[in-house]
Amino acid sequence: MEDRLIFHIDVNSAFVSWSAVEMLNNGGPDLRVVPSIVGGDPSSRRSIVAAKSIPAKKYGIVTGEPVSSALRKCPDLVIAGSNFDWYVKCSRAFKAICQEYTPSMQSFSIDEVFLDMSGMHLIYPDPIATAHEIKDRIYNELGFTVNVGIGPNKLCAKMASDFEKPNKVHTLFMDEIPKKMWPLPVSELFSCGRSTTARLKSFNINTIGELANTPVEQLALFLGERAANHYHNYANGIDNSPVVDEPEDAKGYSAETTVEDDLVDLESINRILLAQADIVAARMRADDGKCRCVSITYRNLDFVNRSHQTTLIDPTDVTDIIYNTAKRLMKESWHGEPLRLIGLAVSDIDRNGFEQMSLFQDENKEKRKALDGALDSIRGKFGNASVQRASTIDTSKNINRRHKAEQELNRENKQ
Repeated sequence: MEDRLIFHIDVNSAFVSWSAVEMLNNGGPDLRVVPSIVGGDPSSRRSIVAAKSIPAKKYGIVTGEPVSSALRKCPDLVIAGSNFDWYVKCSRAFKAICQEYTPSMQSFSIDEVFLDMSGMHLIYPDPIATAHEIKDRIYNELGFTVNVGIGPNKLCAKMASDFEKPNKVHTLFMDEIPKKMWPLPVSELFSCGRSTTARLKSFNINTIGELANTPVEQLALFLGERAANHYHNYANGIDNSPVVDEPEDAKGYSAETTVEDDLVDLESINRILLAQADIVAARMRADDGKCRCVSITYRNLDFVNRSHQTTLIDPTDVTDIIYNTAKRLMKESWHGEPLRLIGLAVSDIDRNGFEQMSLFQDENKEKRKALDGALDSIRGKFGNASVQRASTIDTSKNINRRHKAEQELNRENKQ
């Protein structure tokens, strides 16, 4: 067996499973065995399907579609509201069990972890039996199921955990790749998104095996050298990335807002961008970061996403600079079509603490930084909702709510 041994543990339909446990504790139905979703009020256009049960999937219901659309597909659909406080408790509980088996655990998301089990054979000589033990303990102690994937690296373990669900243990070692992974559609290769899948299929590369056996030089002609190497390695089960015990510094910060009424004017769009810039910049400053890149994303009524970004001359953490950049990007790229979603992101984060001085210093910059500092100080003492810009109050509340679970888990990981 390979020297490296990695487990990937993934909660099956996490939000549905966790909501089901909560409802069962209160005498309600088991959402996992009926057509059900976790979502918002179906009378609101902003309500989308956050998670779906396996029976709901059979009706063609997909994550991210409007709740009203899901109800048309299945009128008897059971709808459960999100409870992020409960989700955080469930996440912490299952990760605490996983952490008992190895000192090296990486939280990959709220509902999945990687465990580095390399060198643990003296304590756990049978990896498959150990995986079943973890899986069964989580179910018996917490009431929800997980899949466990076992492999020589994170990629293979991740791919294995996505095989048949729920409540299963699967392996994917190097000698199993031709049989277990290569016949799969190329779209099922981890990190292979829709645009890459479409591009590969246009060149008659339809399975992971066909991708693995296409010379990387040929792939580079239409994917580019970097992407070609990445996908060719993954298709052959090659991944040298480590299991990272401590959470890495955030590589970016973002916020998205789905609106109830169509956005058709820049004034309304800019009001949302200001709220997003305010929140994103505050989160970045809390981590002592400054961004070099600002990007905006928007979605029209046909669910077509468009984005536009720019690189800043100097890294910044000033809300107004990020906001004004986002405004400019929107004005340059938006052609007036009605929009239902707006997003703002900052990336290429600099944490060295230095700032390039300009010969043409912005006299108002220090005032804006002082304002940001004052707002951060008040929010730090009294909470994010304690002080907000007057034009963004309702929008800010919605954006902050979306990040509640992630922020709590990040604080937990850093303790």
